[in-house]
Amino acid sequence: MLIVLPPSETKANGGDGAPLDLGALSFPELNPVRKSIADALLALDDVAMREALKISTKLDGEITANRELWASPTMPAIRRYTGVLYDALDAGSLDAEALSRITIGSALFGLVRATDQIPHYRLSGGSKIPDTGAATSPTMKSRWGKRITEALRAAAPSKGPVVDLRSGAYLTLGPLPGAITVRVESVQEDGSRKVVSHFNKHYKGILARVLATAQIDFGPTDGAPEIAAAARDSGLSVEITGSDSLTLIV
Repeated sequence: MLIVLPPSETKANGGDGAPLDLGALSFPELNPVRKSIADALLALDDVAMREALKISTKLDGEITANRELWASPTMPAIRRYTGVLYDALDAGSLDAEALSRITIGSALFGLVRATDQIPHYRLSGGSKIPDTGAATSPTMKSRWGKRITEALRAAAPSKGPVVDLRSGAYLTLGPLPGAITVRVESVQEDGSRKVVSHFNKHYKGILARVLATAQIDFGPTDGAPEIAAAARDSGLSVEITGSDSLTLIV
């Protein structure tokens, strides 16, 4: 099984790992694009970087973090990313087997495994970084092309089903046809359903933890029914809404 998580805008500071080494990251086929994006980002002056990142001067610490991309300490990606999804996941309590099931999407790195060592940085899936001398600023989607999709496809066969919990810009960076996606809905007083927006990541974090820690040897032919069954066994309410889609009801 492979669980694909979105990154988070908020990240933990510091770390005790050696500086970033692209050669040590998983999915090495993504390294050329990783390097080109990093080079384009660091070629910007502070004003241009602030504009590309869509941040105010109050967040200039994020610019400093980017400037120190190749020299700052690293920590495992699962600890670097913070926020409501990662709080619900409670990554610090996951064992090695559970962590091996987790991959995280990223605008800068494309994909990383939970234990890959990465530095603090700032870049979102919706950012546009101009190239030196270029008249236009390529989107992250155009920079990555089909590479993330191809990397996920290559990783999927030996890992069983792929549960893709990314959404928005991060899903468009590298969608994987056939991956199981999850919609979160709440039940209203009148019995109707409403898509959960604010706490969407929280519930996806809970589901990710359930699946990562499930004592099930998922196989390559397993799909939505098996994922739904595992979630239900942990007390979650899940509906199968398509051959590769589920709805988590909260």
